[in-house]
Amino acid sequence: MRTRKAAVIFIFVTVTLDILAMGLTIPVLPKLILDFLGGNMKDAANWNGWFGLVFAAMQFLFSPVLGVLSDRFGRRPVILLSNLGLGLDYIVMALAPSMSWLFLGRIISGVTASSIPTAMAYIADVVPKEKRAGAFGMIGVAFGLGFVIGPFMGGLLSDFSPRLAFWVAAGFSLTNWLWGYFFVPESLSRDQRKEFTLRRANPVGSLLLLRSHPELGKLATIQFLAYVAHNVFSVWALYAIYRYAWNQTSIGISLAVVGICTAAISAGLTPRMVKHFGEKRTLYIGQFFGATGMLIAGLARTGAVLLASVPIISMWNMSMPAAQSMMTHRVSEREQGELQGALQSMRSITFIIGPWLFLRIFGWFIDPKNKIHLPGAPYYLAAALLFTAMLMSTRIKQRPVESQTAMPQNAPLAPPEVTATGAAPFSEGKENI
Repeated sequence: MRTRKAAVIFIFVTVTLDILAMGLTIPVLPKLILDFLGGNMKDAANWNGWFGLVFAAMQFLFSPVLGVLSDRFGRRPVILLSNLGLGLDYIVMALAPSMSWLFLGRIISGVTASSIPTAMAYIADVVPKEKRAGAFGMIGVAFGLGFVIGPFMGGLLSDFSPRLAFWVAAGFSLTNWLWGYFFVPESLSRDQRKEFTLRRANPVGSLLLLRSHPELGKLATIQFLAYVAHNVFSVWALYAIYRYAWNQTSIGISLAVVGICTAAISAGLTPRMVKHFGEKRTLYIGQFFGATGMLIAGLARTGAVLLASVPIISMWNMSMPAAQSMMTHRVSEREQGELQGALQSMRSITFIIGPWLFLRIFGWFIDPKNKIHLPGAPYYLAAALLFTAMLMSTRIKQRPVESQTAMPQNAPLAPPEVTATGAAPFSEGKENI
């Protein structure tokens, strides 16, 4: 017997280590590429673009595959295989003798990093429906911690060697694999598993699940708008340099503030908001604050005002777990992996189009050739997308959810219905998983 809280803590640690490992390489990979190209900055910029594109493309293609495989064979083997593959991949990148080997490593990392949707499905397996928003909020904490600590550590390690960060990242991923191998139980019982089909594993076909229910389709559209808006951070550094003449230290500090606010809000505020206001209200309240913060960032005339917008923008993070939880209520327990894979594929599409969109808009509105000078235009667009998502969210129906109770591993689910009032703190009761 294991507690649900222990299972969620494992997933929290797993995602934190995954994001920490990826964060370690963020400040290092561009420098390594630059070294391979003999210091040619223009070629390095182009190659960095290709590296980002291939990573997002692999996420798009393989997230639904891993999600469907986890519905068929269970969450544990998929998470373990992904952690092992990611650790070995970082070793390949640390030893890469040429650009082609480094590029191959990036392709593999895009595939193996697709384990996060499976981790989300694991949470859906072990946490009662009315408490999932709070559990998904812990994933936001993991992302925040990983992106605060990872890049900072990567920058320090790069002072010794540009390849050292890859070795440390490999150590984190392989440690994660070992821990999971010895201590992690399976969360999906055999009677809840679903046959593997190519239609479900196809990245385009998997998106059809998001249209299987009218409100699921609406929530998917809302999340798509939010995911696109999130890519405005691709212009954060250039915007701060252009408008406020920030140096790299100031930019790093500001991004650390973003991570800290994300973690604090996800851990401290999200469960309380969902408990008191319900998932639907938490969804559009978070989007309102996000849109308002984006508007402030676009209007900010000083760096201090831009930094002050960060906590307001970060309030948006409480809407993501609420939306995730509402979507899990609208598919069966046998389709949670497919759902998370489809959402990750959808998000990968926005990773491909979002940075290009916001960077082009930023470049156009600061070009002296154009009559309109509006450097804050990318943030105005992000605010408009979030306001649109907020208005759509007010029209979503809040459904009653079913509460899962402790039961034997192979027993069929037959939970009583309760009215959804939001997520409560994790129960200390035990459950077979």
